[in-house]
Amino acid sequence: MPSPRRAALILVLLALLVLLSIVLALLVGSLQVTPAELWAAVTGSASGSGGLVLELRLPRALAAFACGALLALAGALMQVLLRNPLADPYVLGISGGAGVGAMSGLFFGLSLWAVDALAFAGALLAMLTVFGLARGDGSWTQTRLLLTGVIVAAGCGALIALMLSLAEDGRVHGMLFWLMGDLGQTFIWWPAMLVLVVALLCSLPFARELNLLARGLLQAQAFGVAVGRLRFIVYVLASLATAAAVTTAGSIGFVGLVVPHLVRLAIGNDQRVLLPGAALAGGALLVLADTAARTLIAPQQLPVGVLTALIGVPVFLFLLARQPR
Repeated sequence: MPSPRRAALILVLLALLVLLSIVLALLVGSLQVTPAELWAAVTGSASGSGGLVLELRLPRALAAFACGALLALAGALMQVLLRNPLADPYVLGISGGAGVGAMSGLFFGLSLWAVDALAFAGALLAMLTVFGLARGDGSWTQTRLLLTGVIVAAGCGALIALMLSLAEDGRVHGMLFWLMGDLGQTFIWWPAMLVLVVALLCSLPFARELNLLARGLLQAQAFGVAVGRLRFIVYVLASLATAAAVTTAGSIGFVGLVVPHLVRLAIGNDQRVLLPGAALAGGALLVLADTAARTLIAPQQLPVGVLTALIGVPVFLFLLARQPR
């Protein structure tokens, strides 16, 4: 367990990394912006690059930060809830439900706001379905919740594959980009940021109880933790965070799985610092990945989920090799 001074220093460094990643996202792209032009655009003293920076790049960077932070926060919460180091935000079928909703909208050629609304509705429906089926007669365990989520995710995957096979050729490209994660059509960033703030403010008061729950169910109950209530709160918060992220940016893998492990190596497993640290690190990672996705082969853009997977796979293999147990 690191000292409070070291934990605070790491959080400050992560906050600086977030700031630097957003500044980099504003500077680079198919059209380069100099630091002087960026400052002029931010202060409102320039009109040439001001529209590019403030109306296109800044909303996309803020949306990428919010989505990455939401996924990392949800992953950290899921790993405590299920007491499983392989748990990630998508393990309980929330992403699958959002995918079914979004694919339905794209399949019928609906507007962008309708696709987002259907994606969020699908995520909420999947959340209620998983919790309702796992709860059963009133008692549920981590194993039952996990198995129910896996089955619901498999069913959603089958529906998505069916819609892809029946969709018109002109719509398949957009559907695949959504499934691989895409921030190219994201212009409204504040709903995801609002959910991030609410999720953090609601989860941090339970950090001490989460520390006890991470050590085991019996130990948490022995210290007076209302385990059933705590697990329900964690499940709802993680599910809503995942739903908001997936609705905004599509399915982006490995951020919620790898980032909590990396932050845990640096900060430790104290949820009081792990949760905000994971949010900062996840947000910075997705901003950098999205910047690379739109600049590597500019003017064409890559799905950001492809880059996060390319980064996440070797990092996770390194973590497994470093800690074989």
